[in-house]
Parts: sequence; structure tokens; C-alpha cells
Amino acid sequence: MSNFKKNQGLIKSTTLLLIAFATVFLSRLLETAGFPAIINFAHFATVPFASAQAIFKTRTKNYNQISISKALLSSLIILLGVITASALVNRAGVINVILQFLLLFEPFMFLLAIICLPMAQTSFTRLRKWFIRFSCFHIFLALFQQLLLSVGILKLTTMLVPADNIQGVFYLSGSGHVVGASVSISFGIYYLISEKKSPMWLRVSIFFAAFLQLLFADAKQVLLVCLVSWFLLILMNVKDVGKTIQYVIAAILVVWILIWCTQNLELFRAFNTWNRPEIYGPNGEATLLKTASIRLIISHYKSPLNWLFGLGPGHTVGRLGGWMLPKYSGLLAPLGATIHPVSQETWDAVSASWLGPASSMFSPLFGWAGIWGDSGLLGLGAYLYILFIVWHRLCLDNFSKFLILNVVVNGFIFSQMEEPAYMLFVTGLIGLQWQERRIAKAFKERSLYVNADHNHSLEPG
Repeated sequence: MSNFKKNQGLIKSTTLLLIAFATVFLSRLLETAGFPAIINFAHFATVPFASAQAIFKTRTKNYNQISISKALLSSLIILLGVITASALVNRAGVINVILQFLLLFEPFMFLLAIICLPMAQTSFTRLRKWFIRFSCFHIFLALFQQLLLSVGILKLTTMLVPADNIQGVFYLSGSGHVVGASVSISFGIYYLISEKKSPMWLRVSIFFAAFLQLLFADAKQVLLVCLVSWFLLILMNVKDVGKTIQYVIAAILVVWILIWCTQNLELFRAFNTWNRPEIYGPNGEATLLKTASIRLIISHYKSPLNWLFGLGPGHTVGRLGGWMLPKYSGLLAPLGATIHPVSQETWDAVSASWLGPASSMFSPLFGWAGIWGDSGLLGLGAYLYILFIVWHRLCLDNFSKFLILNVVVNGFIFSQMEEPAYMLFVTGLIGLQWQERRIAKAFKERSLYVNADHNHSLEPG
């Protein structure tokens, strides 16, 4: 009876986590379908609730799970402390603290909830299947949008650049084509390397469909992020000379093939758009625009405390200050939300540059600038400490490390590291990889124990 109740609790925890994930993953689609805009805030309640349910009701006795959970939870508490101190120094609103913390905290609490559960193979398989279903639906929807676009239906519904309509479940949102392509290519790689029971043709087909979505969406930066992350991963694996040589050769071949495609295939022509060396120099337009937020933020420093604690949560160029507070001012202002002029000044810099509307690649509103601008060097250090724990304690395979490197590289481009759906998807895949390894290890240890016990029982006397 006790085992039955334990399994019931575990099923309930995984179900709540899946529901919470759905409220993040499908919120844009629901808003497009007619739901009120507040649906985009639902995950701020569902994800913490579902995660807390799993964390506080887990019955695991595994020392490794407990140790990792405590380390990750401690790092999140440190981040909360820094954000709160920054708010006090800069007189930011309480709602700013709550939303800023949730934006950075949610994906890692979701990850913590997944890894703290003593999952059996059945629960793990169920959770994994639903992630696959969500991802396949997203890719199918994106390719269907491309079909509608090609026959002249979809372009009538939006004023966006045609390729920007290929957003899958993130329809309609400003950078939904980039977020959608990032999610799809991450899943495509995951399915290709992990779904070993599926036939190879199916695994390759799903990866190819994800890559097609990337091309149709003209999400050049997603491919760049993947290549840079792969290159960094190769450098980090330099201890194994044989494997490193193989990876380097593979990387050179992939880059050469891509260069050939950009010069010879129409579908890849868009990748030549920013092949303009003159805009990348010290005084080039791309460099000046990209660094505009850093110069503007420093110009508003009034004391040495700003270097440590920034200008306050939601006061600079992160997702909260750069997008949410202006867009939802009618909802958040009555709750005491505070703003800072540097956010609008940065948007003015974007508008003043001919590169501003052209691509998010050169945007001065990017993740690392937002964390540093809002919470200073201490906030930057607290977030890096969280990534350090995840990298060393949970990223035990190259794919998980590749995902974290994607987050780090994306942080230098746009606000994707504070995009809830993307971040929960990434941490969800890392959690699945970790749980699969834990279950396999536990099964192996149990088999060895059973075999040893059996052999011992056969010994005479």
C-alpha cells in the first residue's frame, strides 16, 4: 500500500510539471487564439507551484539527488538575495523583484523539480513522451505555417517579415521565429542522439524537419549559436585527442558545406546578408549599436554600489525592463512596478540605427547586459554560480553541455536566456538526460547486486 501511495504521488508530481510546462510552451498560441494577454503570466504561478509540489513531496533517499538539490536551491536563494539588495539600493518596486527573480529562477526550479524525483522507468518514459509530443507538434505547426505562407494565406494575418511568421507555437511574438527555431533544433538533436529505439530514418527525418524550420524562419543566429557552442564544446573536450580531431574534422566539413550552400542554394542565400566586414570594426555600426546599452547603463551610475548591484531589477535592458514593463504597464503599474529611463534610451538607440530594425543579432538589449545592468557584478556572479552548479553536477554528457553553451552564447545576442518557454525546454531536456543516466545506473547496480547474491547462494556450505 505504501508503494502504491508513493507511485501515486510521483504520478501527480510529473503530471503537474507537464501542465505547468504547457502553460509556458503554449501561452503565445493561446493568446493568438483569443485568450487575454494575462495568459502569458500564468506560468509565474503554475511552474513554481508544480515545482514546489515535486520538491517538497519527494521521498528520495538518494544522497546524490539530495546533495545536488541542496546546492542548486542554495544558489537560487543567493540570487534572490542579490536581486532584493539591488531593489533596496535602487528603490525598485516589490513586483519588480518578484518578476525578475521568477524570470531567472523558474527554469532552474523546474530542473530541480525533475531531478529531485525518484523516478522509475515508467514515470520517466511518460514525462519524456510528452516532451516529444510537445516538440513534434511545434515543428509540425511551424512547417504548416510555411505551407500557408507559400500559398498566400498566412501573410495576410500579420505585418511581420514573411519568414518571421514561421514561429510554431510561439505565434505571434516578436522573436518567435528565433525562439521556435532554437527549440526545434535542440529537440531535433536530442531525438537524433537519444531515441535509440526509433528507426534511424525517423530520427533523421525529425532532425531534418527541425533544420528546415530553421531555414524557413531565416533564423541565422540559431545556426551561429549552435556552431559556436559546438566549437566551444570541442575545445573543452581537448583531453581526448582522438575525439577532438574527429570533432574538428566534422566541424570543418559542416562549415565548408554551409559556406558552399550559402553561395549555391537559394534557400541558404539569406545567410549572406550580414557578410559585411565594415560594420564589425571598433567604430562599425554593429559594434556601436551592440554596446550602446553598456555605455548608457554606466552613464546612469551614481555611486560605487551601482557597480555591485546595478540599477535595479527591471530597470535596464533585460526581458522585464526592456519588454514586459512597457508592454504590460497597464497591468503592472498599479502593482507598484517601477521603471528607469535607461530602458527607453536603449530603445531610442535601436531606433536611431539603420541596423536596429534589421536583426536582433545586433540588439543592445541582450541577456548578459540585462542581468549585469539590473543586478550588477554580484547579480552576474550569482547567475554564473547557478550555471556552474548545473554544468558540473547535472551536465554529465556532451549534449547537456551543448545546451548550456547555447544558453550562454544566446545571452550575448538577445533576451533568449530570459525567455521562459525556451529556458524551461532546455532545462527540461537536461533534467531528462540526467534522470535517464540515473535510472540506467540504478538498474545496473541492482542487476550486479542480484547477480552477486545469486552467485553467493550457489556456493557450497
